[in-house]
Amino acid sequence: MDILDLFYKGGPAMWPLLVLSILSLSVIFERLWFWLRILTQEKQIVDRILDAAQDNWEVAADIASRASHQPVGRFLYAPLRLTKNDAETFRLALEATAEDELAGMRRGEKLLEAVIALAPLLGLLGTVLGLIRALRAIRIGDLGTESTAGVTTGIGESLIATATGLIVAIISLAFYRLFQSFVVNQVKVFRKAGNEMELLYRQSPPDFSNRTSAIVRDNFTPPRKPGKTRLSEPPEPPNSPEQ
Repeated sequence: MDILDLFYKGGPAMWPLLVLSILSLSVIFERLWFWLRILTQEKQIVDRILDAAQDNWEVAADIASRASHQPVGRFLYAPLRLTKNDAETFRLALEATAEDELAGMRRGEKLLEAVIALAPLLGLLGTVLGLIRALRAIRIGDLGTESTAGVTTGIGESLIATATGLIVAIISLAFYRLFQSFVVNQVKVFRKAGNEMELLYRQSPPDFSNRTSAIVRDNFTPPRKPGKTRLSEPPEPPNSPEQ
C-alpha cells in the first residue's frame, strides 16, 4: 500500500503527527552530528592537555585554547585562563564551566520528551475519531447485511493513526535514551579530567603572573609627571657687534 494512501486514510491526526516526526528527526540528526564530533576527538584532547600540564602550564593553556571548539576543551581551559592562583578559584571555574557545557549537551531533550508524550495521544485521538465516523455510518436495520461490510474497513483504517503515533514515539524514545547515556558518560569524563587537572594544580600550581605582567609592561607606557617636562634650552642670542 502506498505511504501517501496510508497517510490520508489515517485521518486528520496524521498532520500533527507529521509535524512531530519532522521535529523529532531534526533534533535526532543534529544531536547525532554533535555527539559524533565530540566522541571522536575528546579523549585525544584530554590526554594532550593533561600531559602538557605535567611539564608546562602555559603549553597546556595554549592547547586547551586551541581546543575550545570542543566542550571538554572549554572545560579545561576555563581555570587556565584565570590570572588568580588559588585552589578554590580553580575548582569553581571547573564546576561552573561543567554545568554550562552539560546544559548545552542536553539541548533538544525537552522537544523529544514532548514528542514521546504527544505522539501516542494524537494517534489514539485519530483512532477514536475514525471509529466515530465508522460507527456513525452503521444503521440498526443494516446489521448483518452487505451494507455494513465497509465498517470493518473504516475501523482498520482508523488504527493507522495509533500505529503511526506509536512508531514516532518509540523512535524518539530510543534516541532520547541514547543521548541521555552520552550525557551521563560526559559527566564521568568531565569529573575524571577535572580531578586530574586539580591534582596537578595542587602539586605544582601554575604561575601566569609573570606572563601577564610582561604583557602589561610591553603595552604600557607610564605617563609623564606634570611639571617635569624638560624643555629644550633656548638658543643663545647672537653675539652683539662690537661697539
